[in-house]
Amino acid sequence: MEPATLGGTPHRASEPTDKTDEQLLHRMRLIAHKIMVLSGKGGVGKSTVAANLAVSLAAAGRRTGLLDIDIHGPSIPKLLGLEGALLPGPAEMLLPVSFNENLKVMSIGFLLPGDREAVIWRGPMKHKLIKQFLAQVEWGELDCLVVDSPTGTGDEPLSIAQLVHGADGAVVVTTPQEVALSDVRRCVTFCHRVGLSVIGVIENMSGFACPECGTRIAIFKEGGGEALAREMGVPFLGKIPLDPQIVEACDAGKPHLITQAGGQTARAFRRIIEHILEGHAGAPAPDVA
Repeated sequence: MEPATLGGTPHRASEPTDKTDEQLLHRMRLIAHKIMVLSGKGGVGKSTVAANLAVSLAAAGRRTGLLDIDIHGPSIPKLLGLEGALLPGPAEMLLPVSFNENLKVMSIGFLLPGDREAVIWRGPMKHKLIKQFLAQVEWGELDCLVVDSPTGTGDEPLSIAQLVHGADGAVVVTTPQEVALSDVRRCVTFCHRVGLSVIGVIENMSGFACPECGTRIAIFKEGGGEALAREMGVPFLGKIPLDPQIVEACDAGKPHLITQAGGQTARAFRRIIEHILEGHAGAPAPDVA
């Protein structure tokens, strides 16, 4: 498979054809639930939440796809220990990389020749690649597709909102401090304006429990995400504490829910994911011919 060309065009399979829209509709019909993970502010742990959400869904027996549409800073391959993975299959096909038997992953990171390469594209090129990932990747039948979108309300979130018809909605990730919350308000407004429902808000980095004495310290404050959810009239999914082990797991490419399954942070993740499963990802994929 040809890698993406810096400043040029995506992989040749993305050349527009009369069948692209038809392929897109067909692929989306094979996926029961589509969940976007968004944030209004960078550095809030959005990709970590997306990766652990997908891993948890797969561990629960759901056939899951994880699509990384952060064109300029793809981090999902690193978070899952898939850096350097080669896309399987012949050059004319786009097959996702398997993390395990229930989780398939696609990212532009798999198309780049190295981690120092920069993708220098304007909006139309990014839209074209995102459409290719949705329409031409052989996802197969999935119970759930989790989409990790870059920060903000620009090209990539707008493209995914327009292209994925029948999406369940967005999970919005924030940290408790006001500088992040103000941007998350804009993110919720974005969802309303593009017709994307808000599944709920997650407050990440919510307090730190000292491993030595157990004292809880609100390094970035606490409760801001919950208050914002009430203010904006959207569900609050829960809090995830600040945990150095998450940093270690991310750097090691091993999802926290696997390496620290019994820890406080993993339990918080699971409670949040149970809320999502109850309303949005509990049913299997439809039987589509």
